[in-house]
Amino acid sequence: ETIIWSSYKKWIQSYRDLPLLINQWANVVRWEMRTRLFLRTTEFLWQEGHTAHANPEEAQEEVIRMINVYRTFAEEYMAMPVIVGKKSESEKFAGADATYCIEAMMQDGKALQAGTSHNLGQNFAKAFDCQFQTKEGVLDYVWATSWGVSTRLIGALIMAHSDDKGLVLPPKLASRQVVIIPILRGDKEEVRAHARFVGKALNKHGITTFVDDSENNSPGWKFAEYELQGIPVRIELGPRDIAEGKCIIARRDTSEKTEMLLDGELPENIENLLNDIQKNLFNRALQFRQENTVEATTWEEFKEAVEKGFVIAHWDGTDETEALIKEETKATIRVMPTDDEYRKQYNMDEPGTCIRSGNPATQKVVFAKAY
Repeated sequence: ETIIWSSYKKWIQSYRDLPLLINQWANVVRWEMRTRLFLRTTEFLWQEGHTAHANPEEAQEEVIRMINVYRTFAEEYMAMPVIVGKKSESEKFAGADATYCIEAMMQDGKALQAGTSHNLGQNFAKAFDCQFQTKEGVLDYVWATSWGVSTRLIGALIMAHSDDKGLVLPPKLASRQVVIIPILRGDKEEVRAHARFVGKALNKHGITTFVDDSENNSPGWKFAEYELQGIPVRIELGPRDIAEGKCIIARRDTSEKTEMLLDGELPENIENLLNDIQKNLFNRALQFRQENTVEATTWEEFKEAVEKGFVIAHWDGTDETEALIKEETKATIRVMPTDDEYRKQYNMDEPGTCIRSGNPATQKVVFAKAY
């Protein structure tokens, strides 16, 4: 913020200079007492944006636009379902009027904040004396936003999908979507030629494919290695398969094996399979979140459930109660959902009694332990 706003103060003079948006990829260094690979490191790479606007409506529109951009990336590319909403006053970004976030559930039931978008109001503009001349000819402070994601998303991807065999990568993010492993028996060169022909056809169809026809390692070693790397689809092709006009297909997400014909429809069939894997990873993660989300009505239920996943419960809206819950359980309010479908699913607007204080509460929120 210091670098950006020192510059914005010099660049912005008139309403004609607005809106202004700067997006940057930058390395950041923070003094972290306890590091955790990908999630909280001393140095990390992030993408962040800073905008300045002539009115609060434009700023809020930008805040919502960007949190939805992050949601789209998380759900449609990472195959990771997220809850979109606001942070509580104590959890929001310091200096912001409001913070919006996307929260994901990892396979251990903990929450991970995967991206944020902040409505900064005029707070930073006032701190850095960033004013502009309005259409009416008077001076006013600009309205600002900031938003960002980081290499923490790599950690999210690993923890959301992977298993004891290694990575499980969504096809849309896998740099190599298919590996072809020829079983080099009999006429090895003929097998190699068929494998390369299939690989060329798949690449021509837009499916990133490579052939591992080396003889340094056994097929079994290669199977395990590419499972470890998370490549979505493996094609096994041997002399008998070629003679029968078929190949063996192994999918990384379920470890299922099927046969496919070696014909002109193979590229399209593989494309459909990759799409199915992408959808299955999302649906599996969504089902896991739903199965590990509990609506608690008593403090005892809350304490037990929060050890396993997300808890939806009433909160009286006070910082004191929020701090007490955190002190006693290490759980925090992860998000106050804004998505209509999610709010209806759990009756988030239903009035009730605060899970900890017993005072009247006007809404439910999502609690969880988090990284």
